[in-house]
Amino acid sequence: MASLRYAYNTNGCAHHRLEDAIDLIAKHGYDGVALTLDWHHLGPLAEDWQASTYAVHRQLKQRGLGCVIETGARFLLDPTEKHEPTFVSRDKEEREFRLDFLKRAVDIGALLHAETVSFWAGKLKQDLDKKQAFRQLGEGVVRLMDYAEEHGVSISLEPEPGMLIETNADFERLVDANPSLQDRLLLALDLGHVWVTGESEPAEAIHRYADRLGTISIEGMNAGEHIHLPLDQGDMEISPLLKALKDIDFQRLVCVELSRESPRAHEAIPHSIELLKEFEAKLA
Repeated sequence: MASLRYAYNTNGCAHHRLEDAIDLIAKHGYDGVALTLDWHHLGPLAEDWQASTYAVHRQLKQRGLGCVIETGARFLLDPTEKHEPTFVSRDKEEREFRLDFLKRAVDIGALLHAETVSFWAGKLKQDLDKKQAFRQLGEGVVRLMDYAEEHGVSISLEPEPGMLIETNADFERLVDANPSLQDRLLLALDLGHVWVTGESEPAEAIHRYADRLGTISIEGMNAGEHIHLPLDQGDMEISPLLKALKDIDFQRLVCVELSRESPRAHEAIPHSIELLKEFEAKLA
């Protein structure tokens, strides 16, 4: 059975220049990069974004790396409020700003031949009705999906603890409420998030959504506590998850997401893939 393909998320090496981070990831044997667009890592709002994207494309090609585009930068759009604005913001102009950003992420994804562009819904604020927010989200995702298809890029929605789409069941409800997303919108499955919410066993989720997985994120995690940990920490078992991925013959990138490990990225990058290879070898 073929080995899984691993990537490392650049939000876990935030203190490195992007070119240095990519070199480190390649040096230690990863198959790809989960590239979190940010002002210092291929800034999508910068005037020279196209030139920067072509430079990253050349480096990825030289290193033989695939990529996934991640859009979860904390303060890229609003320096005063984390992860804002979103599709569930009350103000229409703010929602359009989020859509424009995600369209730019699609443009970058197309130039980099990314496997998918991943995004999340956003946090529901108290002054917005949940039904209205859900409707706004659906409208925004349909528009994004249409744009992405025009550019030949797949789109994956990631359920995120604390956000409007928090669980895989929420993802299903969104798709059911917007039939045009059926068989189009993919699921960005963060296995630790499934463990945090407790909606199912993460391995069970892998099997259940095998036919619509756009990308996988993995990390150490404790049940009920949304803190990304190194792979040898937390109470979530990693080996059964790798086995489930191999059982469904998952061929896309499995992305290590350790944003809190940026100060130790030079150690976390090699340590993470060593652990993954050890876990995987024991399955043989």
